[in-house]
Amino acid sequence: MAKFEPIKGGYVYLTVEDVEYRVYYEEAGQGIPLLVGHTAGSDGRQYRHLLNDAEVTSRYRVIAFDLPFHGKSLPPHGEKWWTQEYNMTKSRMMAFPNALSEALELDRPVYLGSSMGGHLAIDLASNFNDRYRSTISVEGALRSAAEYVEVGMDGIRREFDNPNVSRNSIGAAMLLNISPYSPEENVREIQWEYQSGGPGVFAGDLYYYYYDHNVSPEEAAAIDTSKCMLYLLTGEYDPNTSPAETKEVANLVKGSKFWEMPKLGHFPVTENYPEFRKFLLPILAEIEAKSR
Repeated sequence: MAKFEPIKGGYVYLTVEDVEYRVYYEEAGQGIPLLVGHTAGSDGRQYRHLLNDAEVTSRYRVIAFDLPFHGKSLPPHGEKWWTQEYNMTKSRMMAFPNALSEALELDRPVYLGSSMGGHLAIDLASNFNDRYRSTISVEGALRSAAEYVEVGMDGIRREFDNPNVSRNSIGAAMLLNISPYSPEENVREIQWEYQSGGPGVFAGDLYYYYYDHNVSPEEAAAIDTSKCMLYLLTGEYDPNTSPAETKEVANLVKGSKFWEMPKLGHFPVTENYPEFRKFLLPILAEIEAKSR
């Protein structure tokens, strides 16, 4: 007999900064809307385990979307995008989940993002607390570590947007960010996703991740968790954002909640979902209780 998953996919047209994009998204479940944002250079496939988690989808409408230039979301048709260097900015990063929420007529969704999506969860809580009931930052921080920022975009492009560097090399580089305890089949899946990205997209995403996302202590302290609760989760083995860096956010944001996740790395949703959900499920239960 054929085996089917409960995931449905489709396209929606979103206009962001006067450009129309054809954006692919997948969804499963019903209940409180939960938007999930992928890491730099990857796409919504990272959330397939979450989309198939019946314990979540029985109470939440989970929506995973591919940012333009990622996955099944092509570059904008009718625009000469090939004449411009691709760089993801903070304003555009925030605009896409906002536009998707409006297009799907979602009522104050929850946003969960990992890596650059984790940074975004903090930016959304800071700038759009009227649009989201909660945000969940996975591997997020006030700003990326200084040693990475100091490389500069020229250095990043030499490393990740270079015709002499194969897609296999970019996939292999992700091994440095994954916990040694993660199952190999999941690690290989993360590598595959990164090997199938468009040229220059990973490097361009890092413009937001390393530079345009930069939350000051004053901005963090001003986040109002009574309007938009901020949850923070970071893996013990993440070399990009350490648990201490995420805890710095929690110390500044009154009312926020932080957990360090043992034996998990930079891609916890994908590299070991059974372990990640041990932290996610209590958060979702708390959000659901507050939403009644």
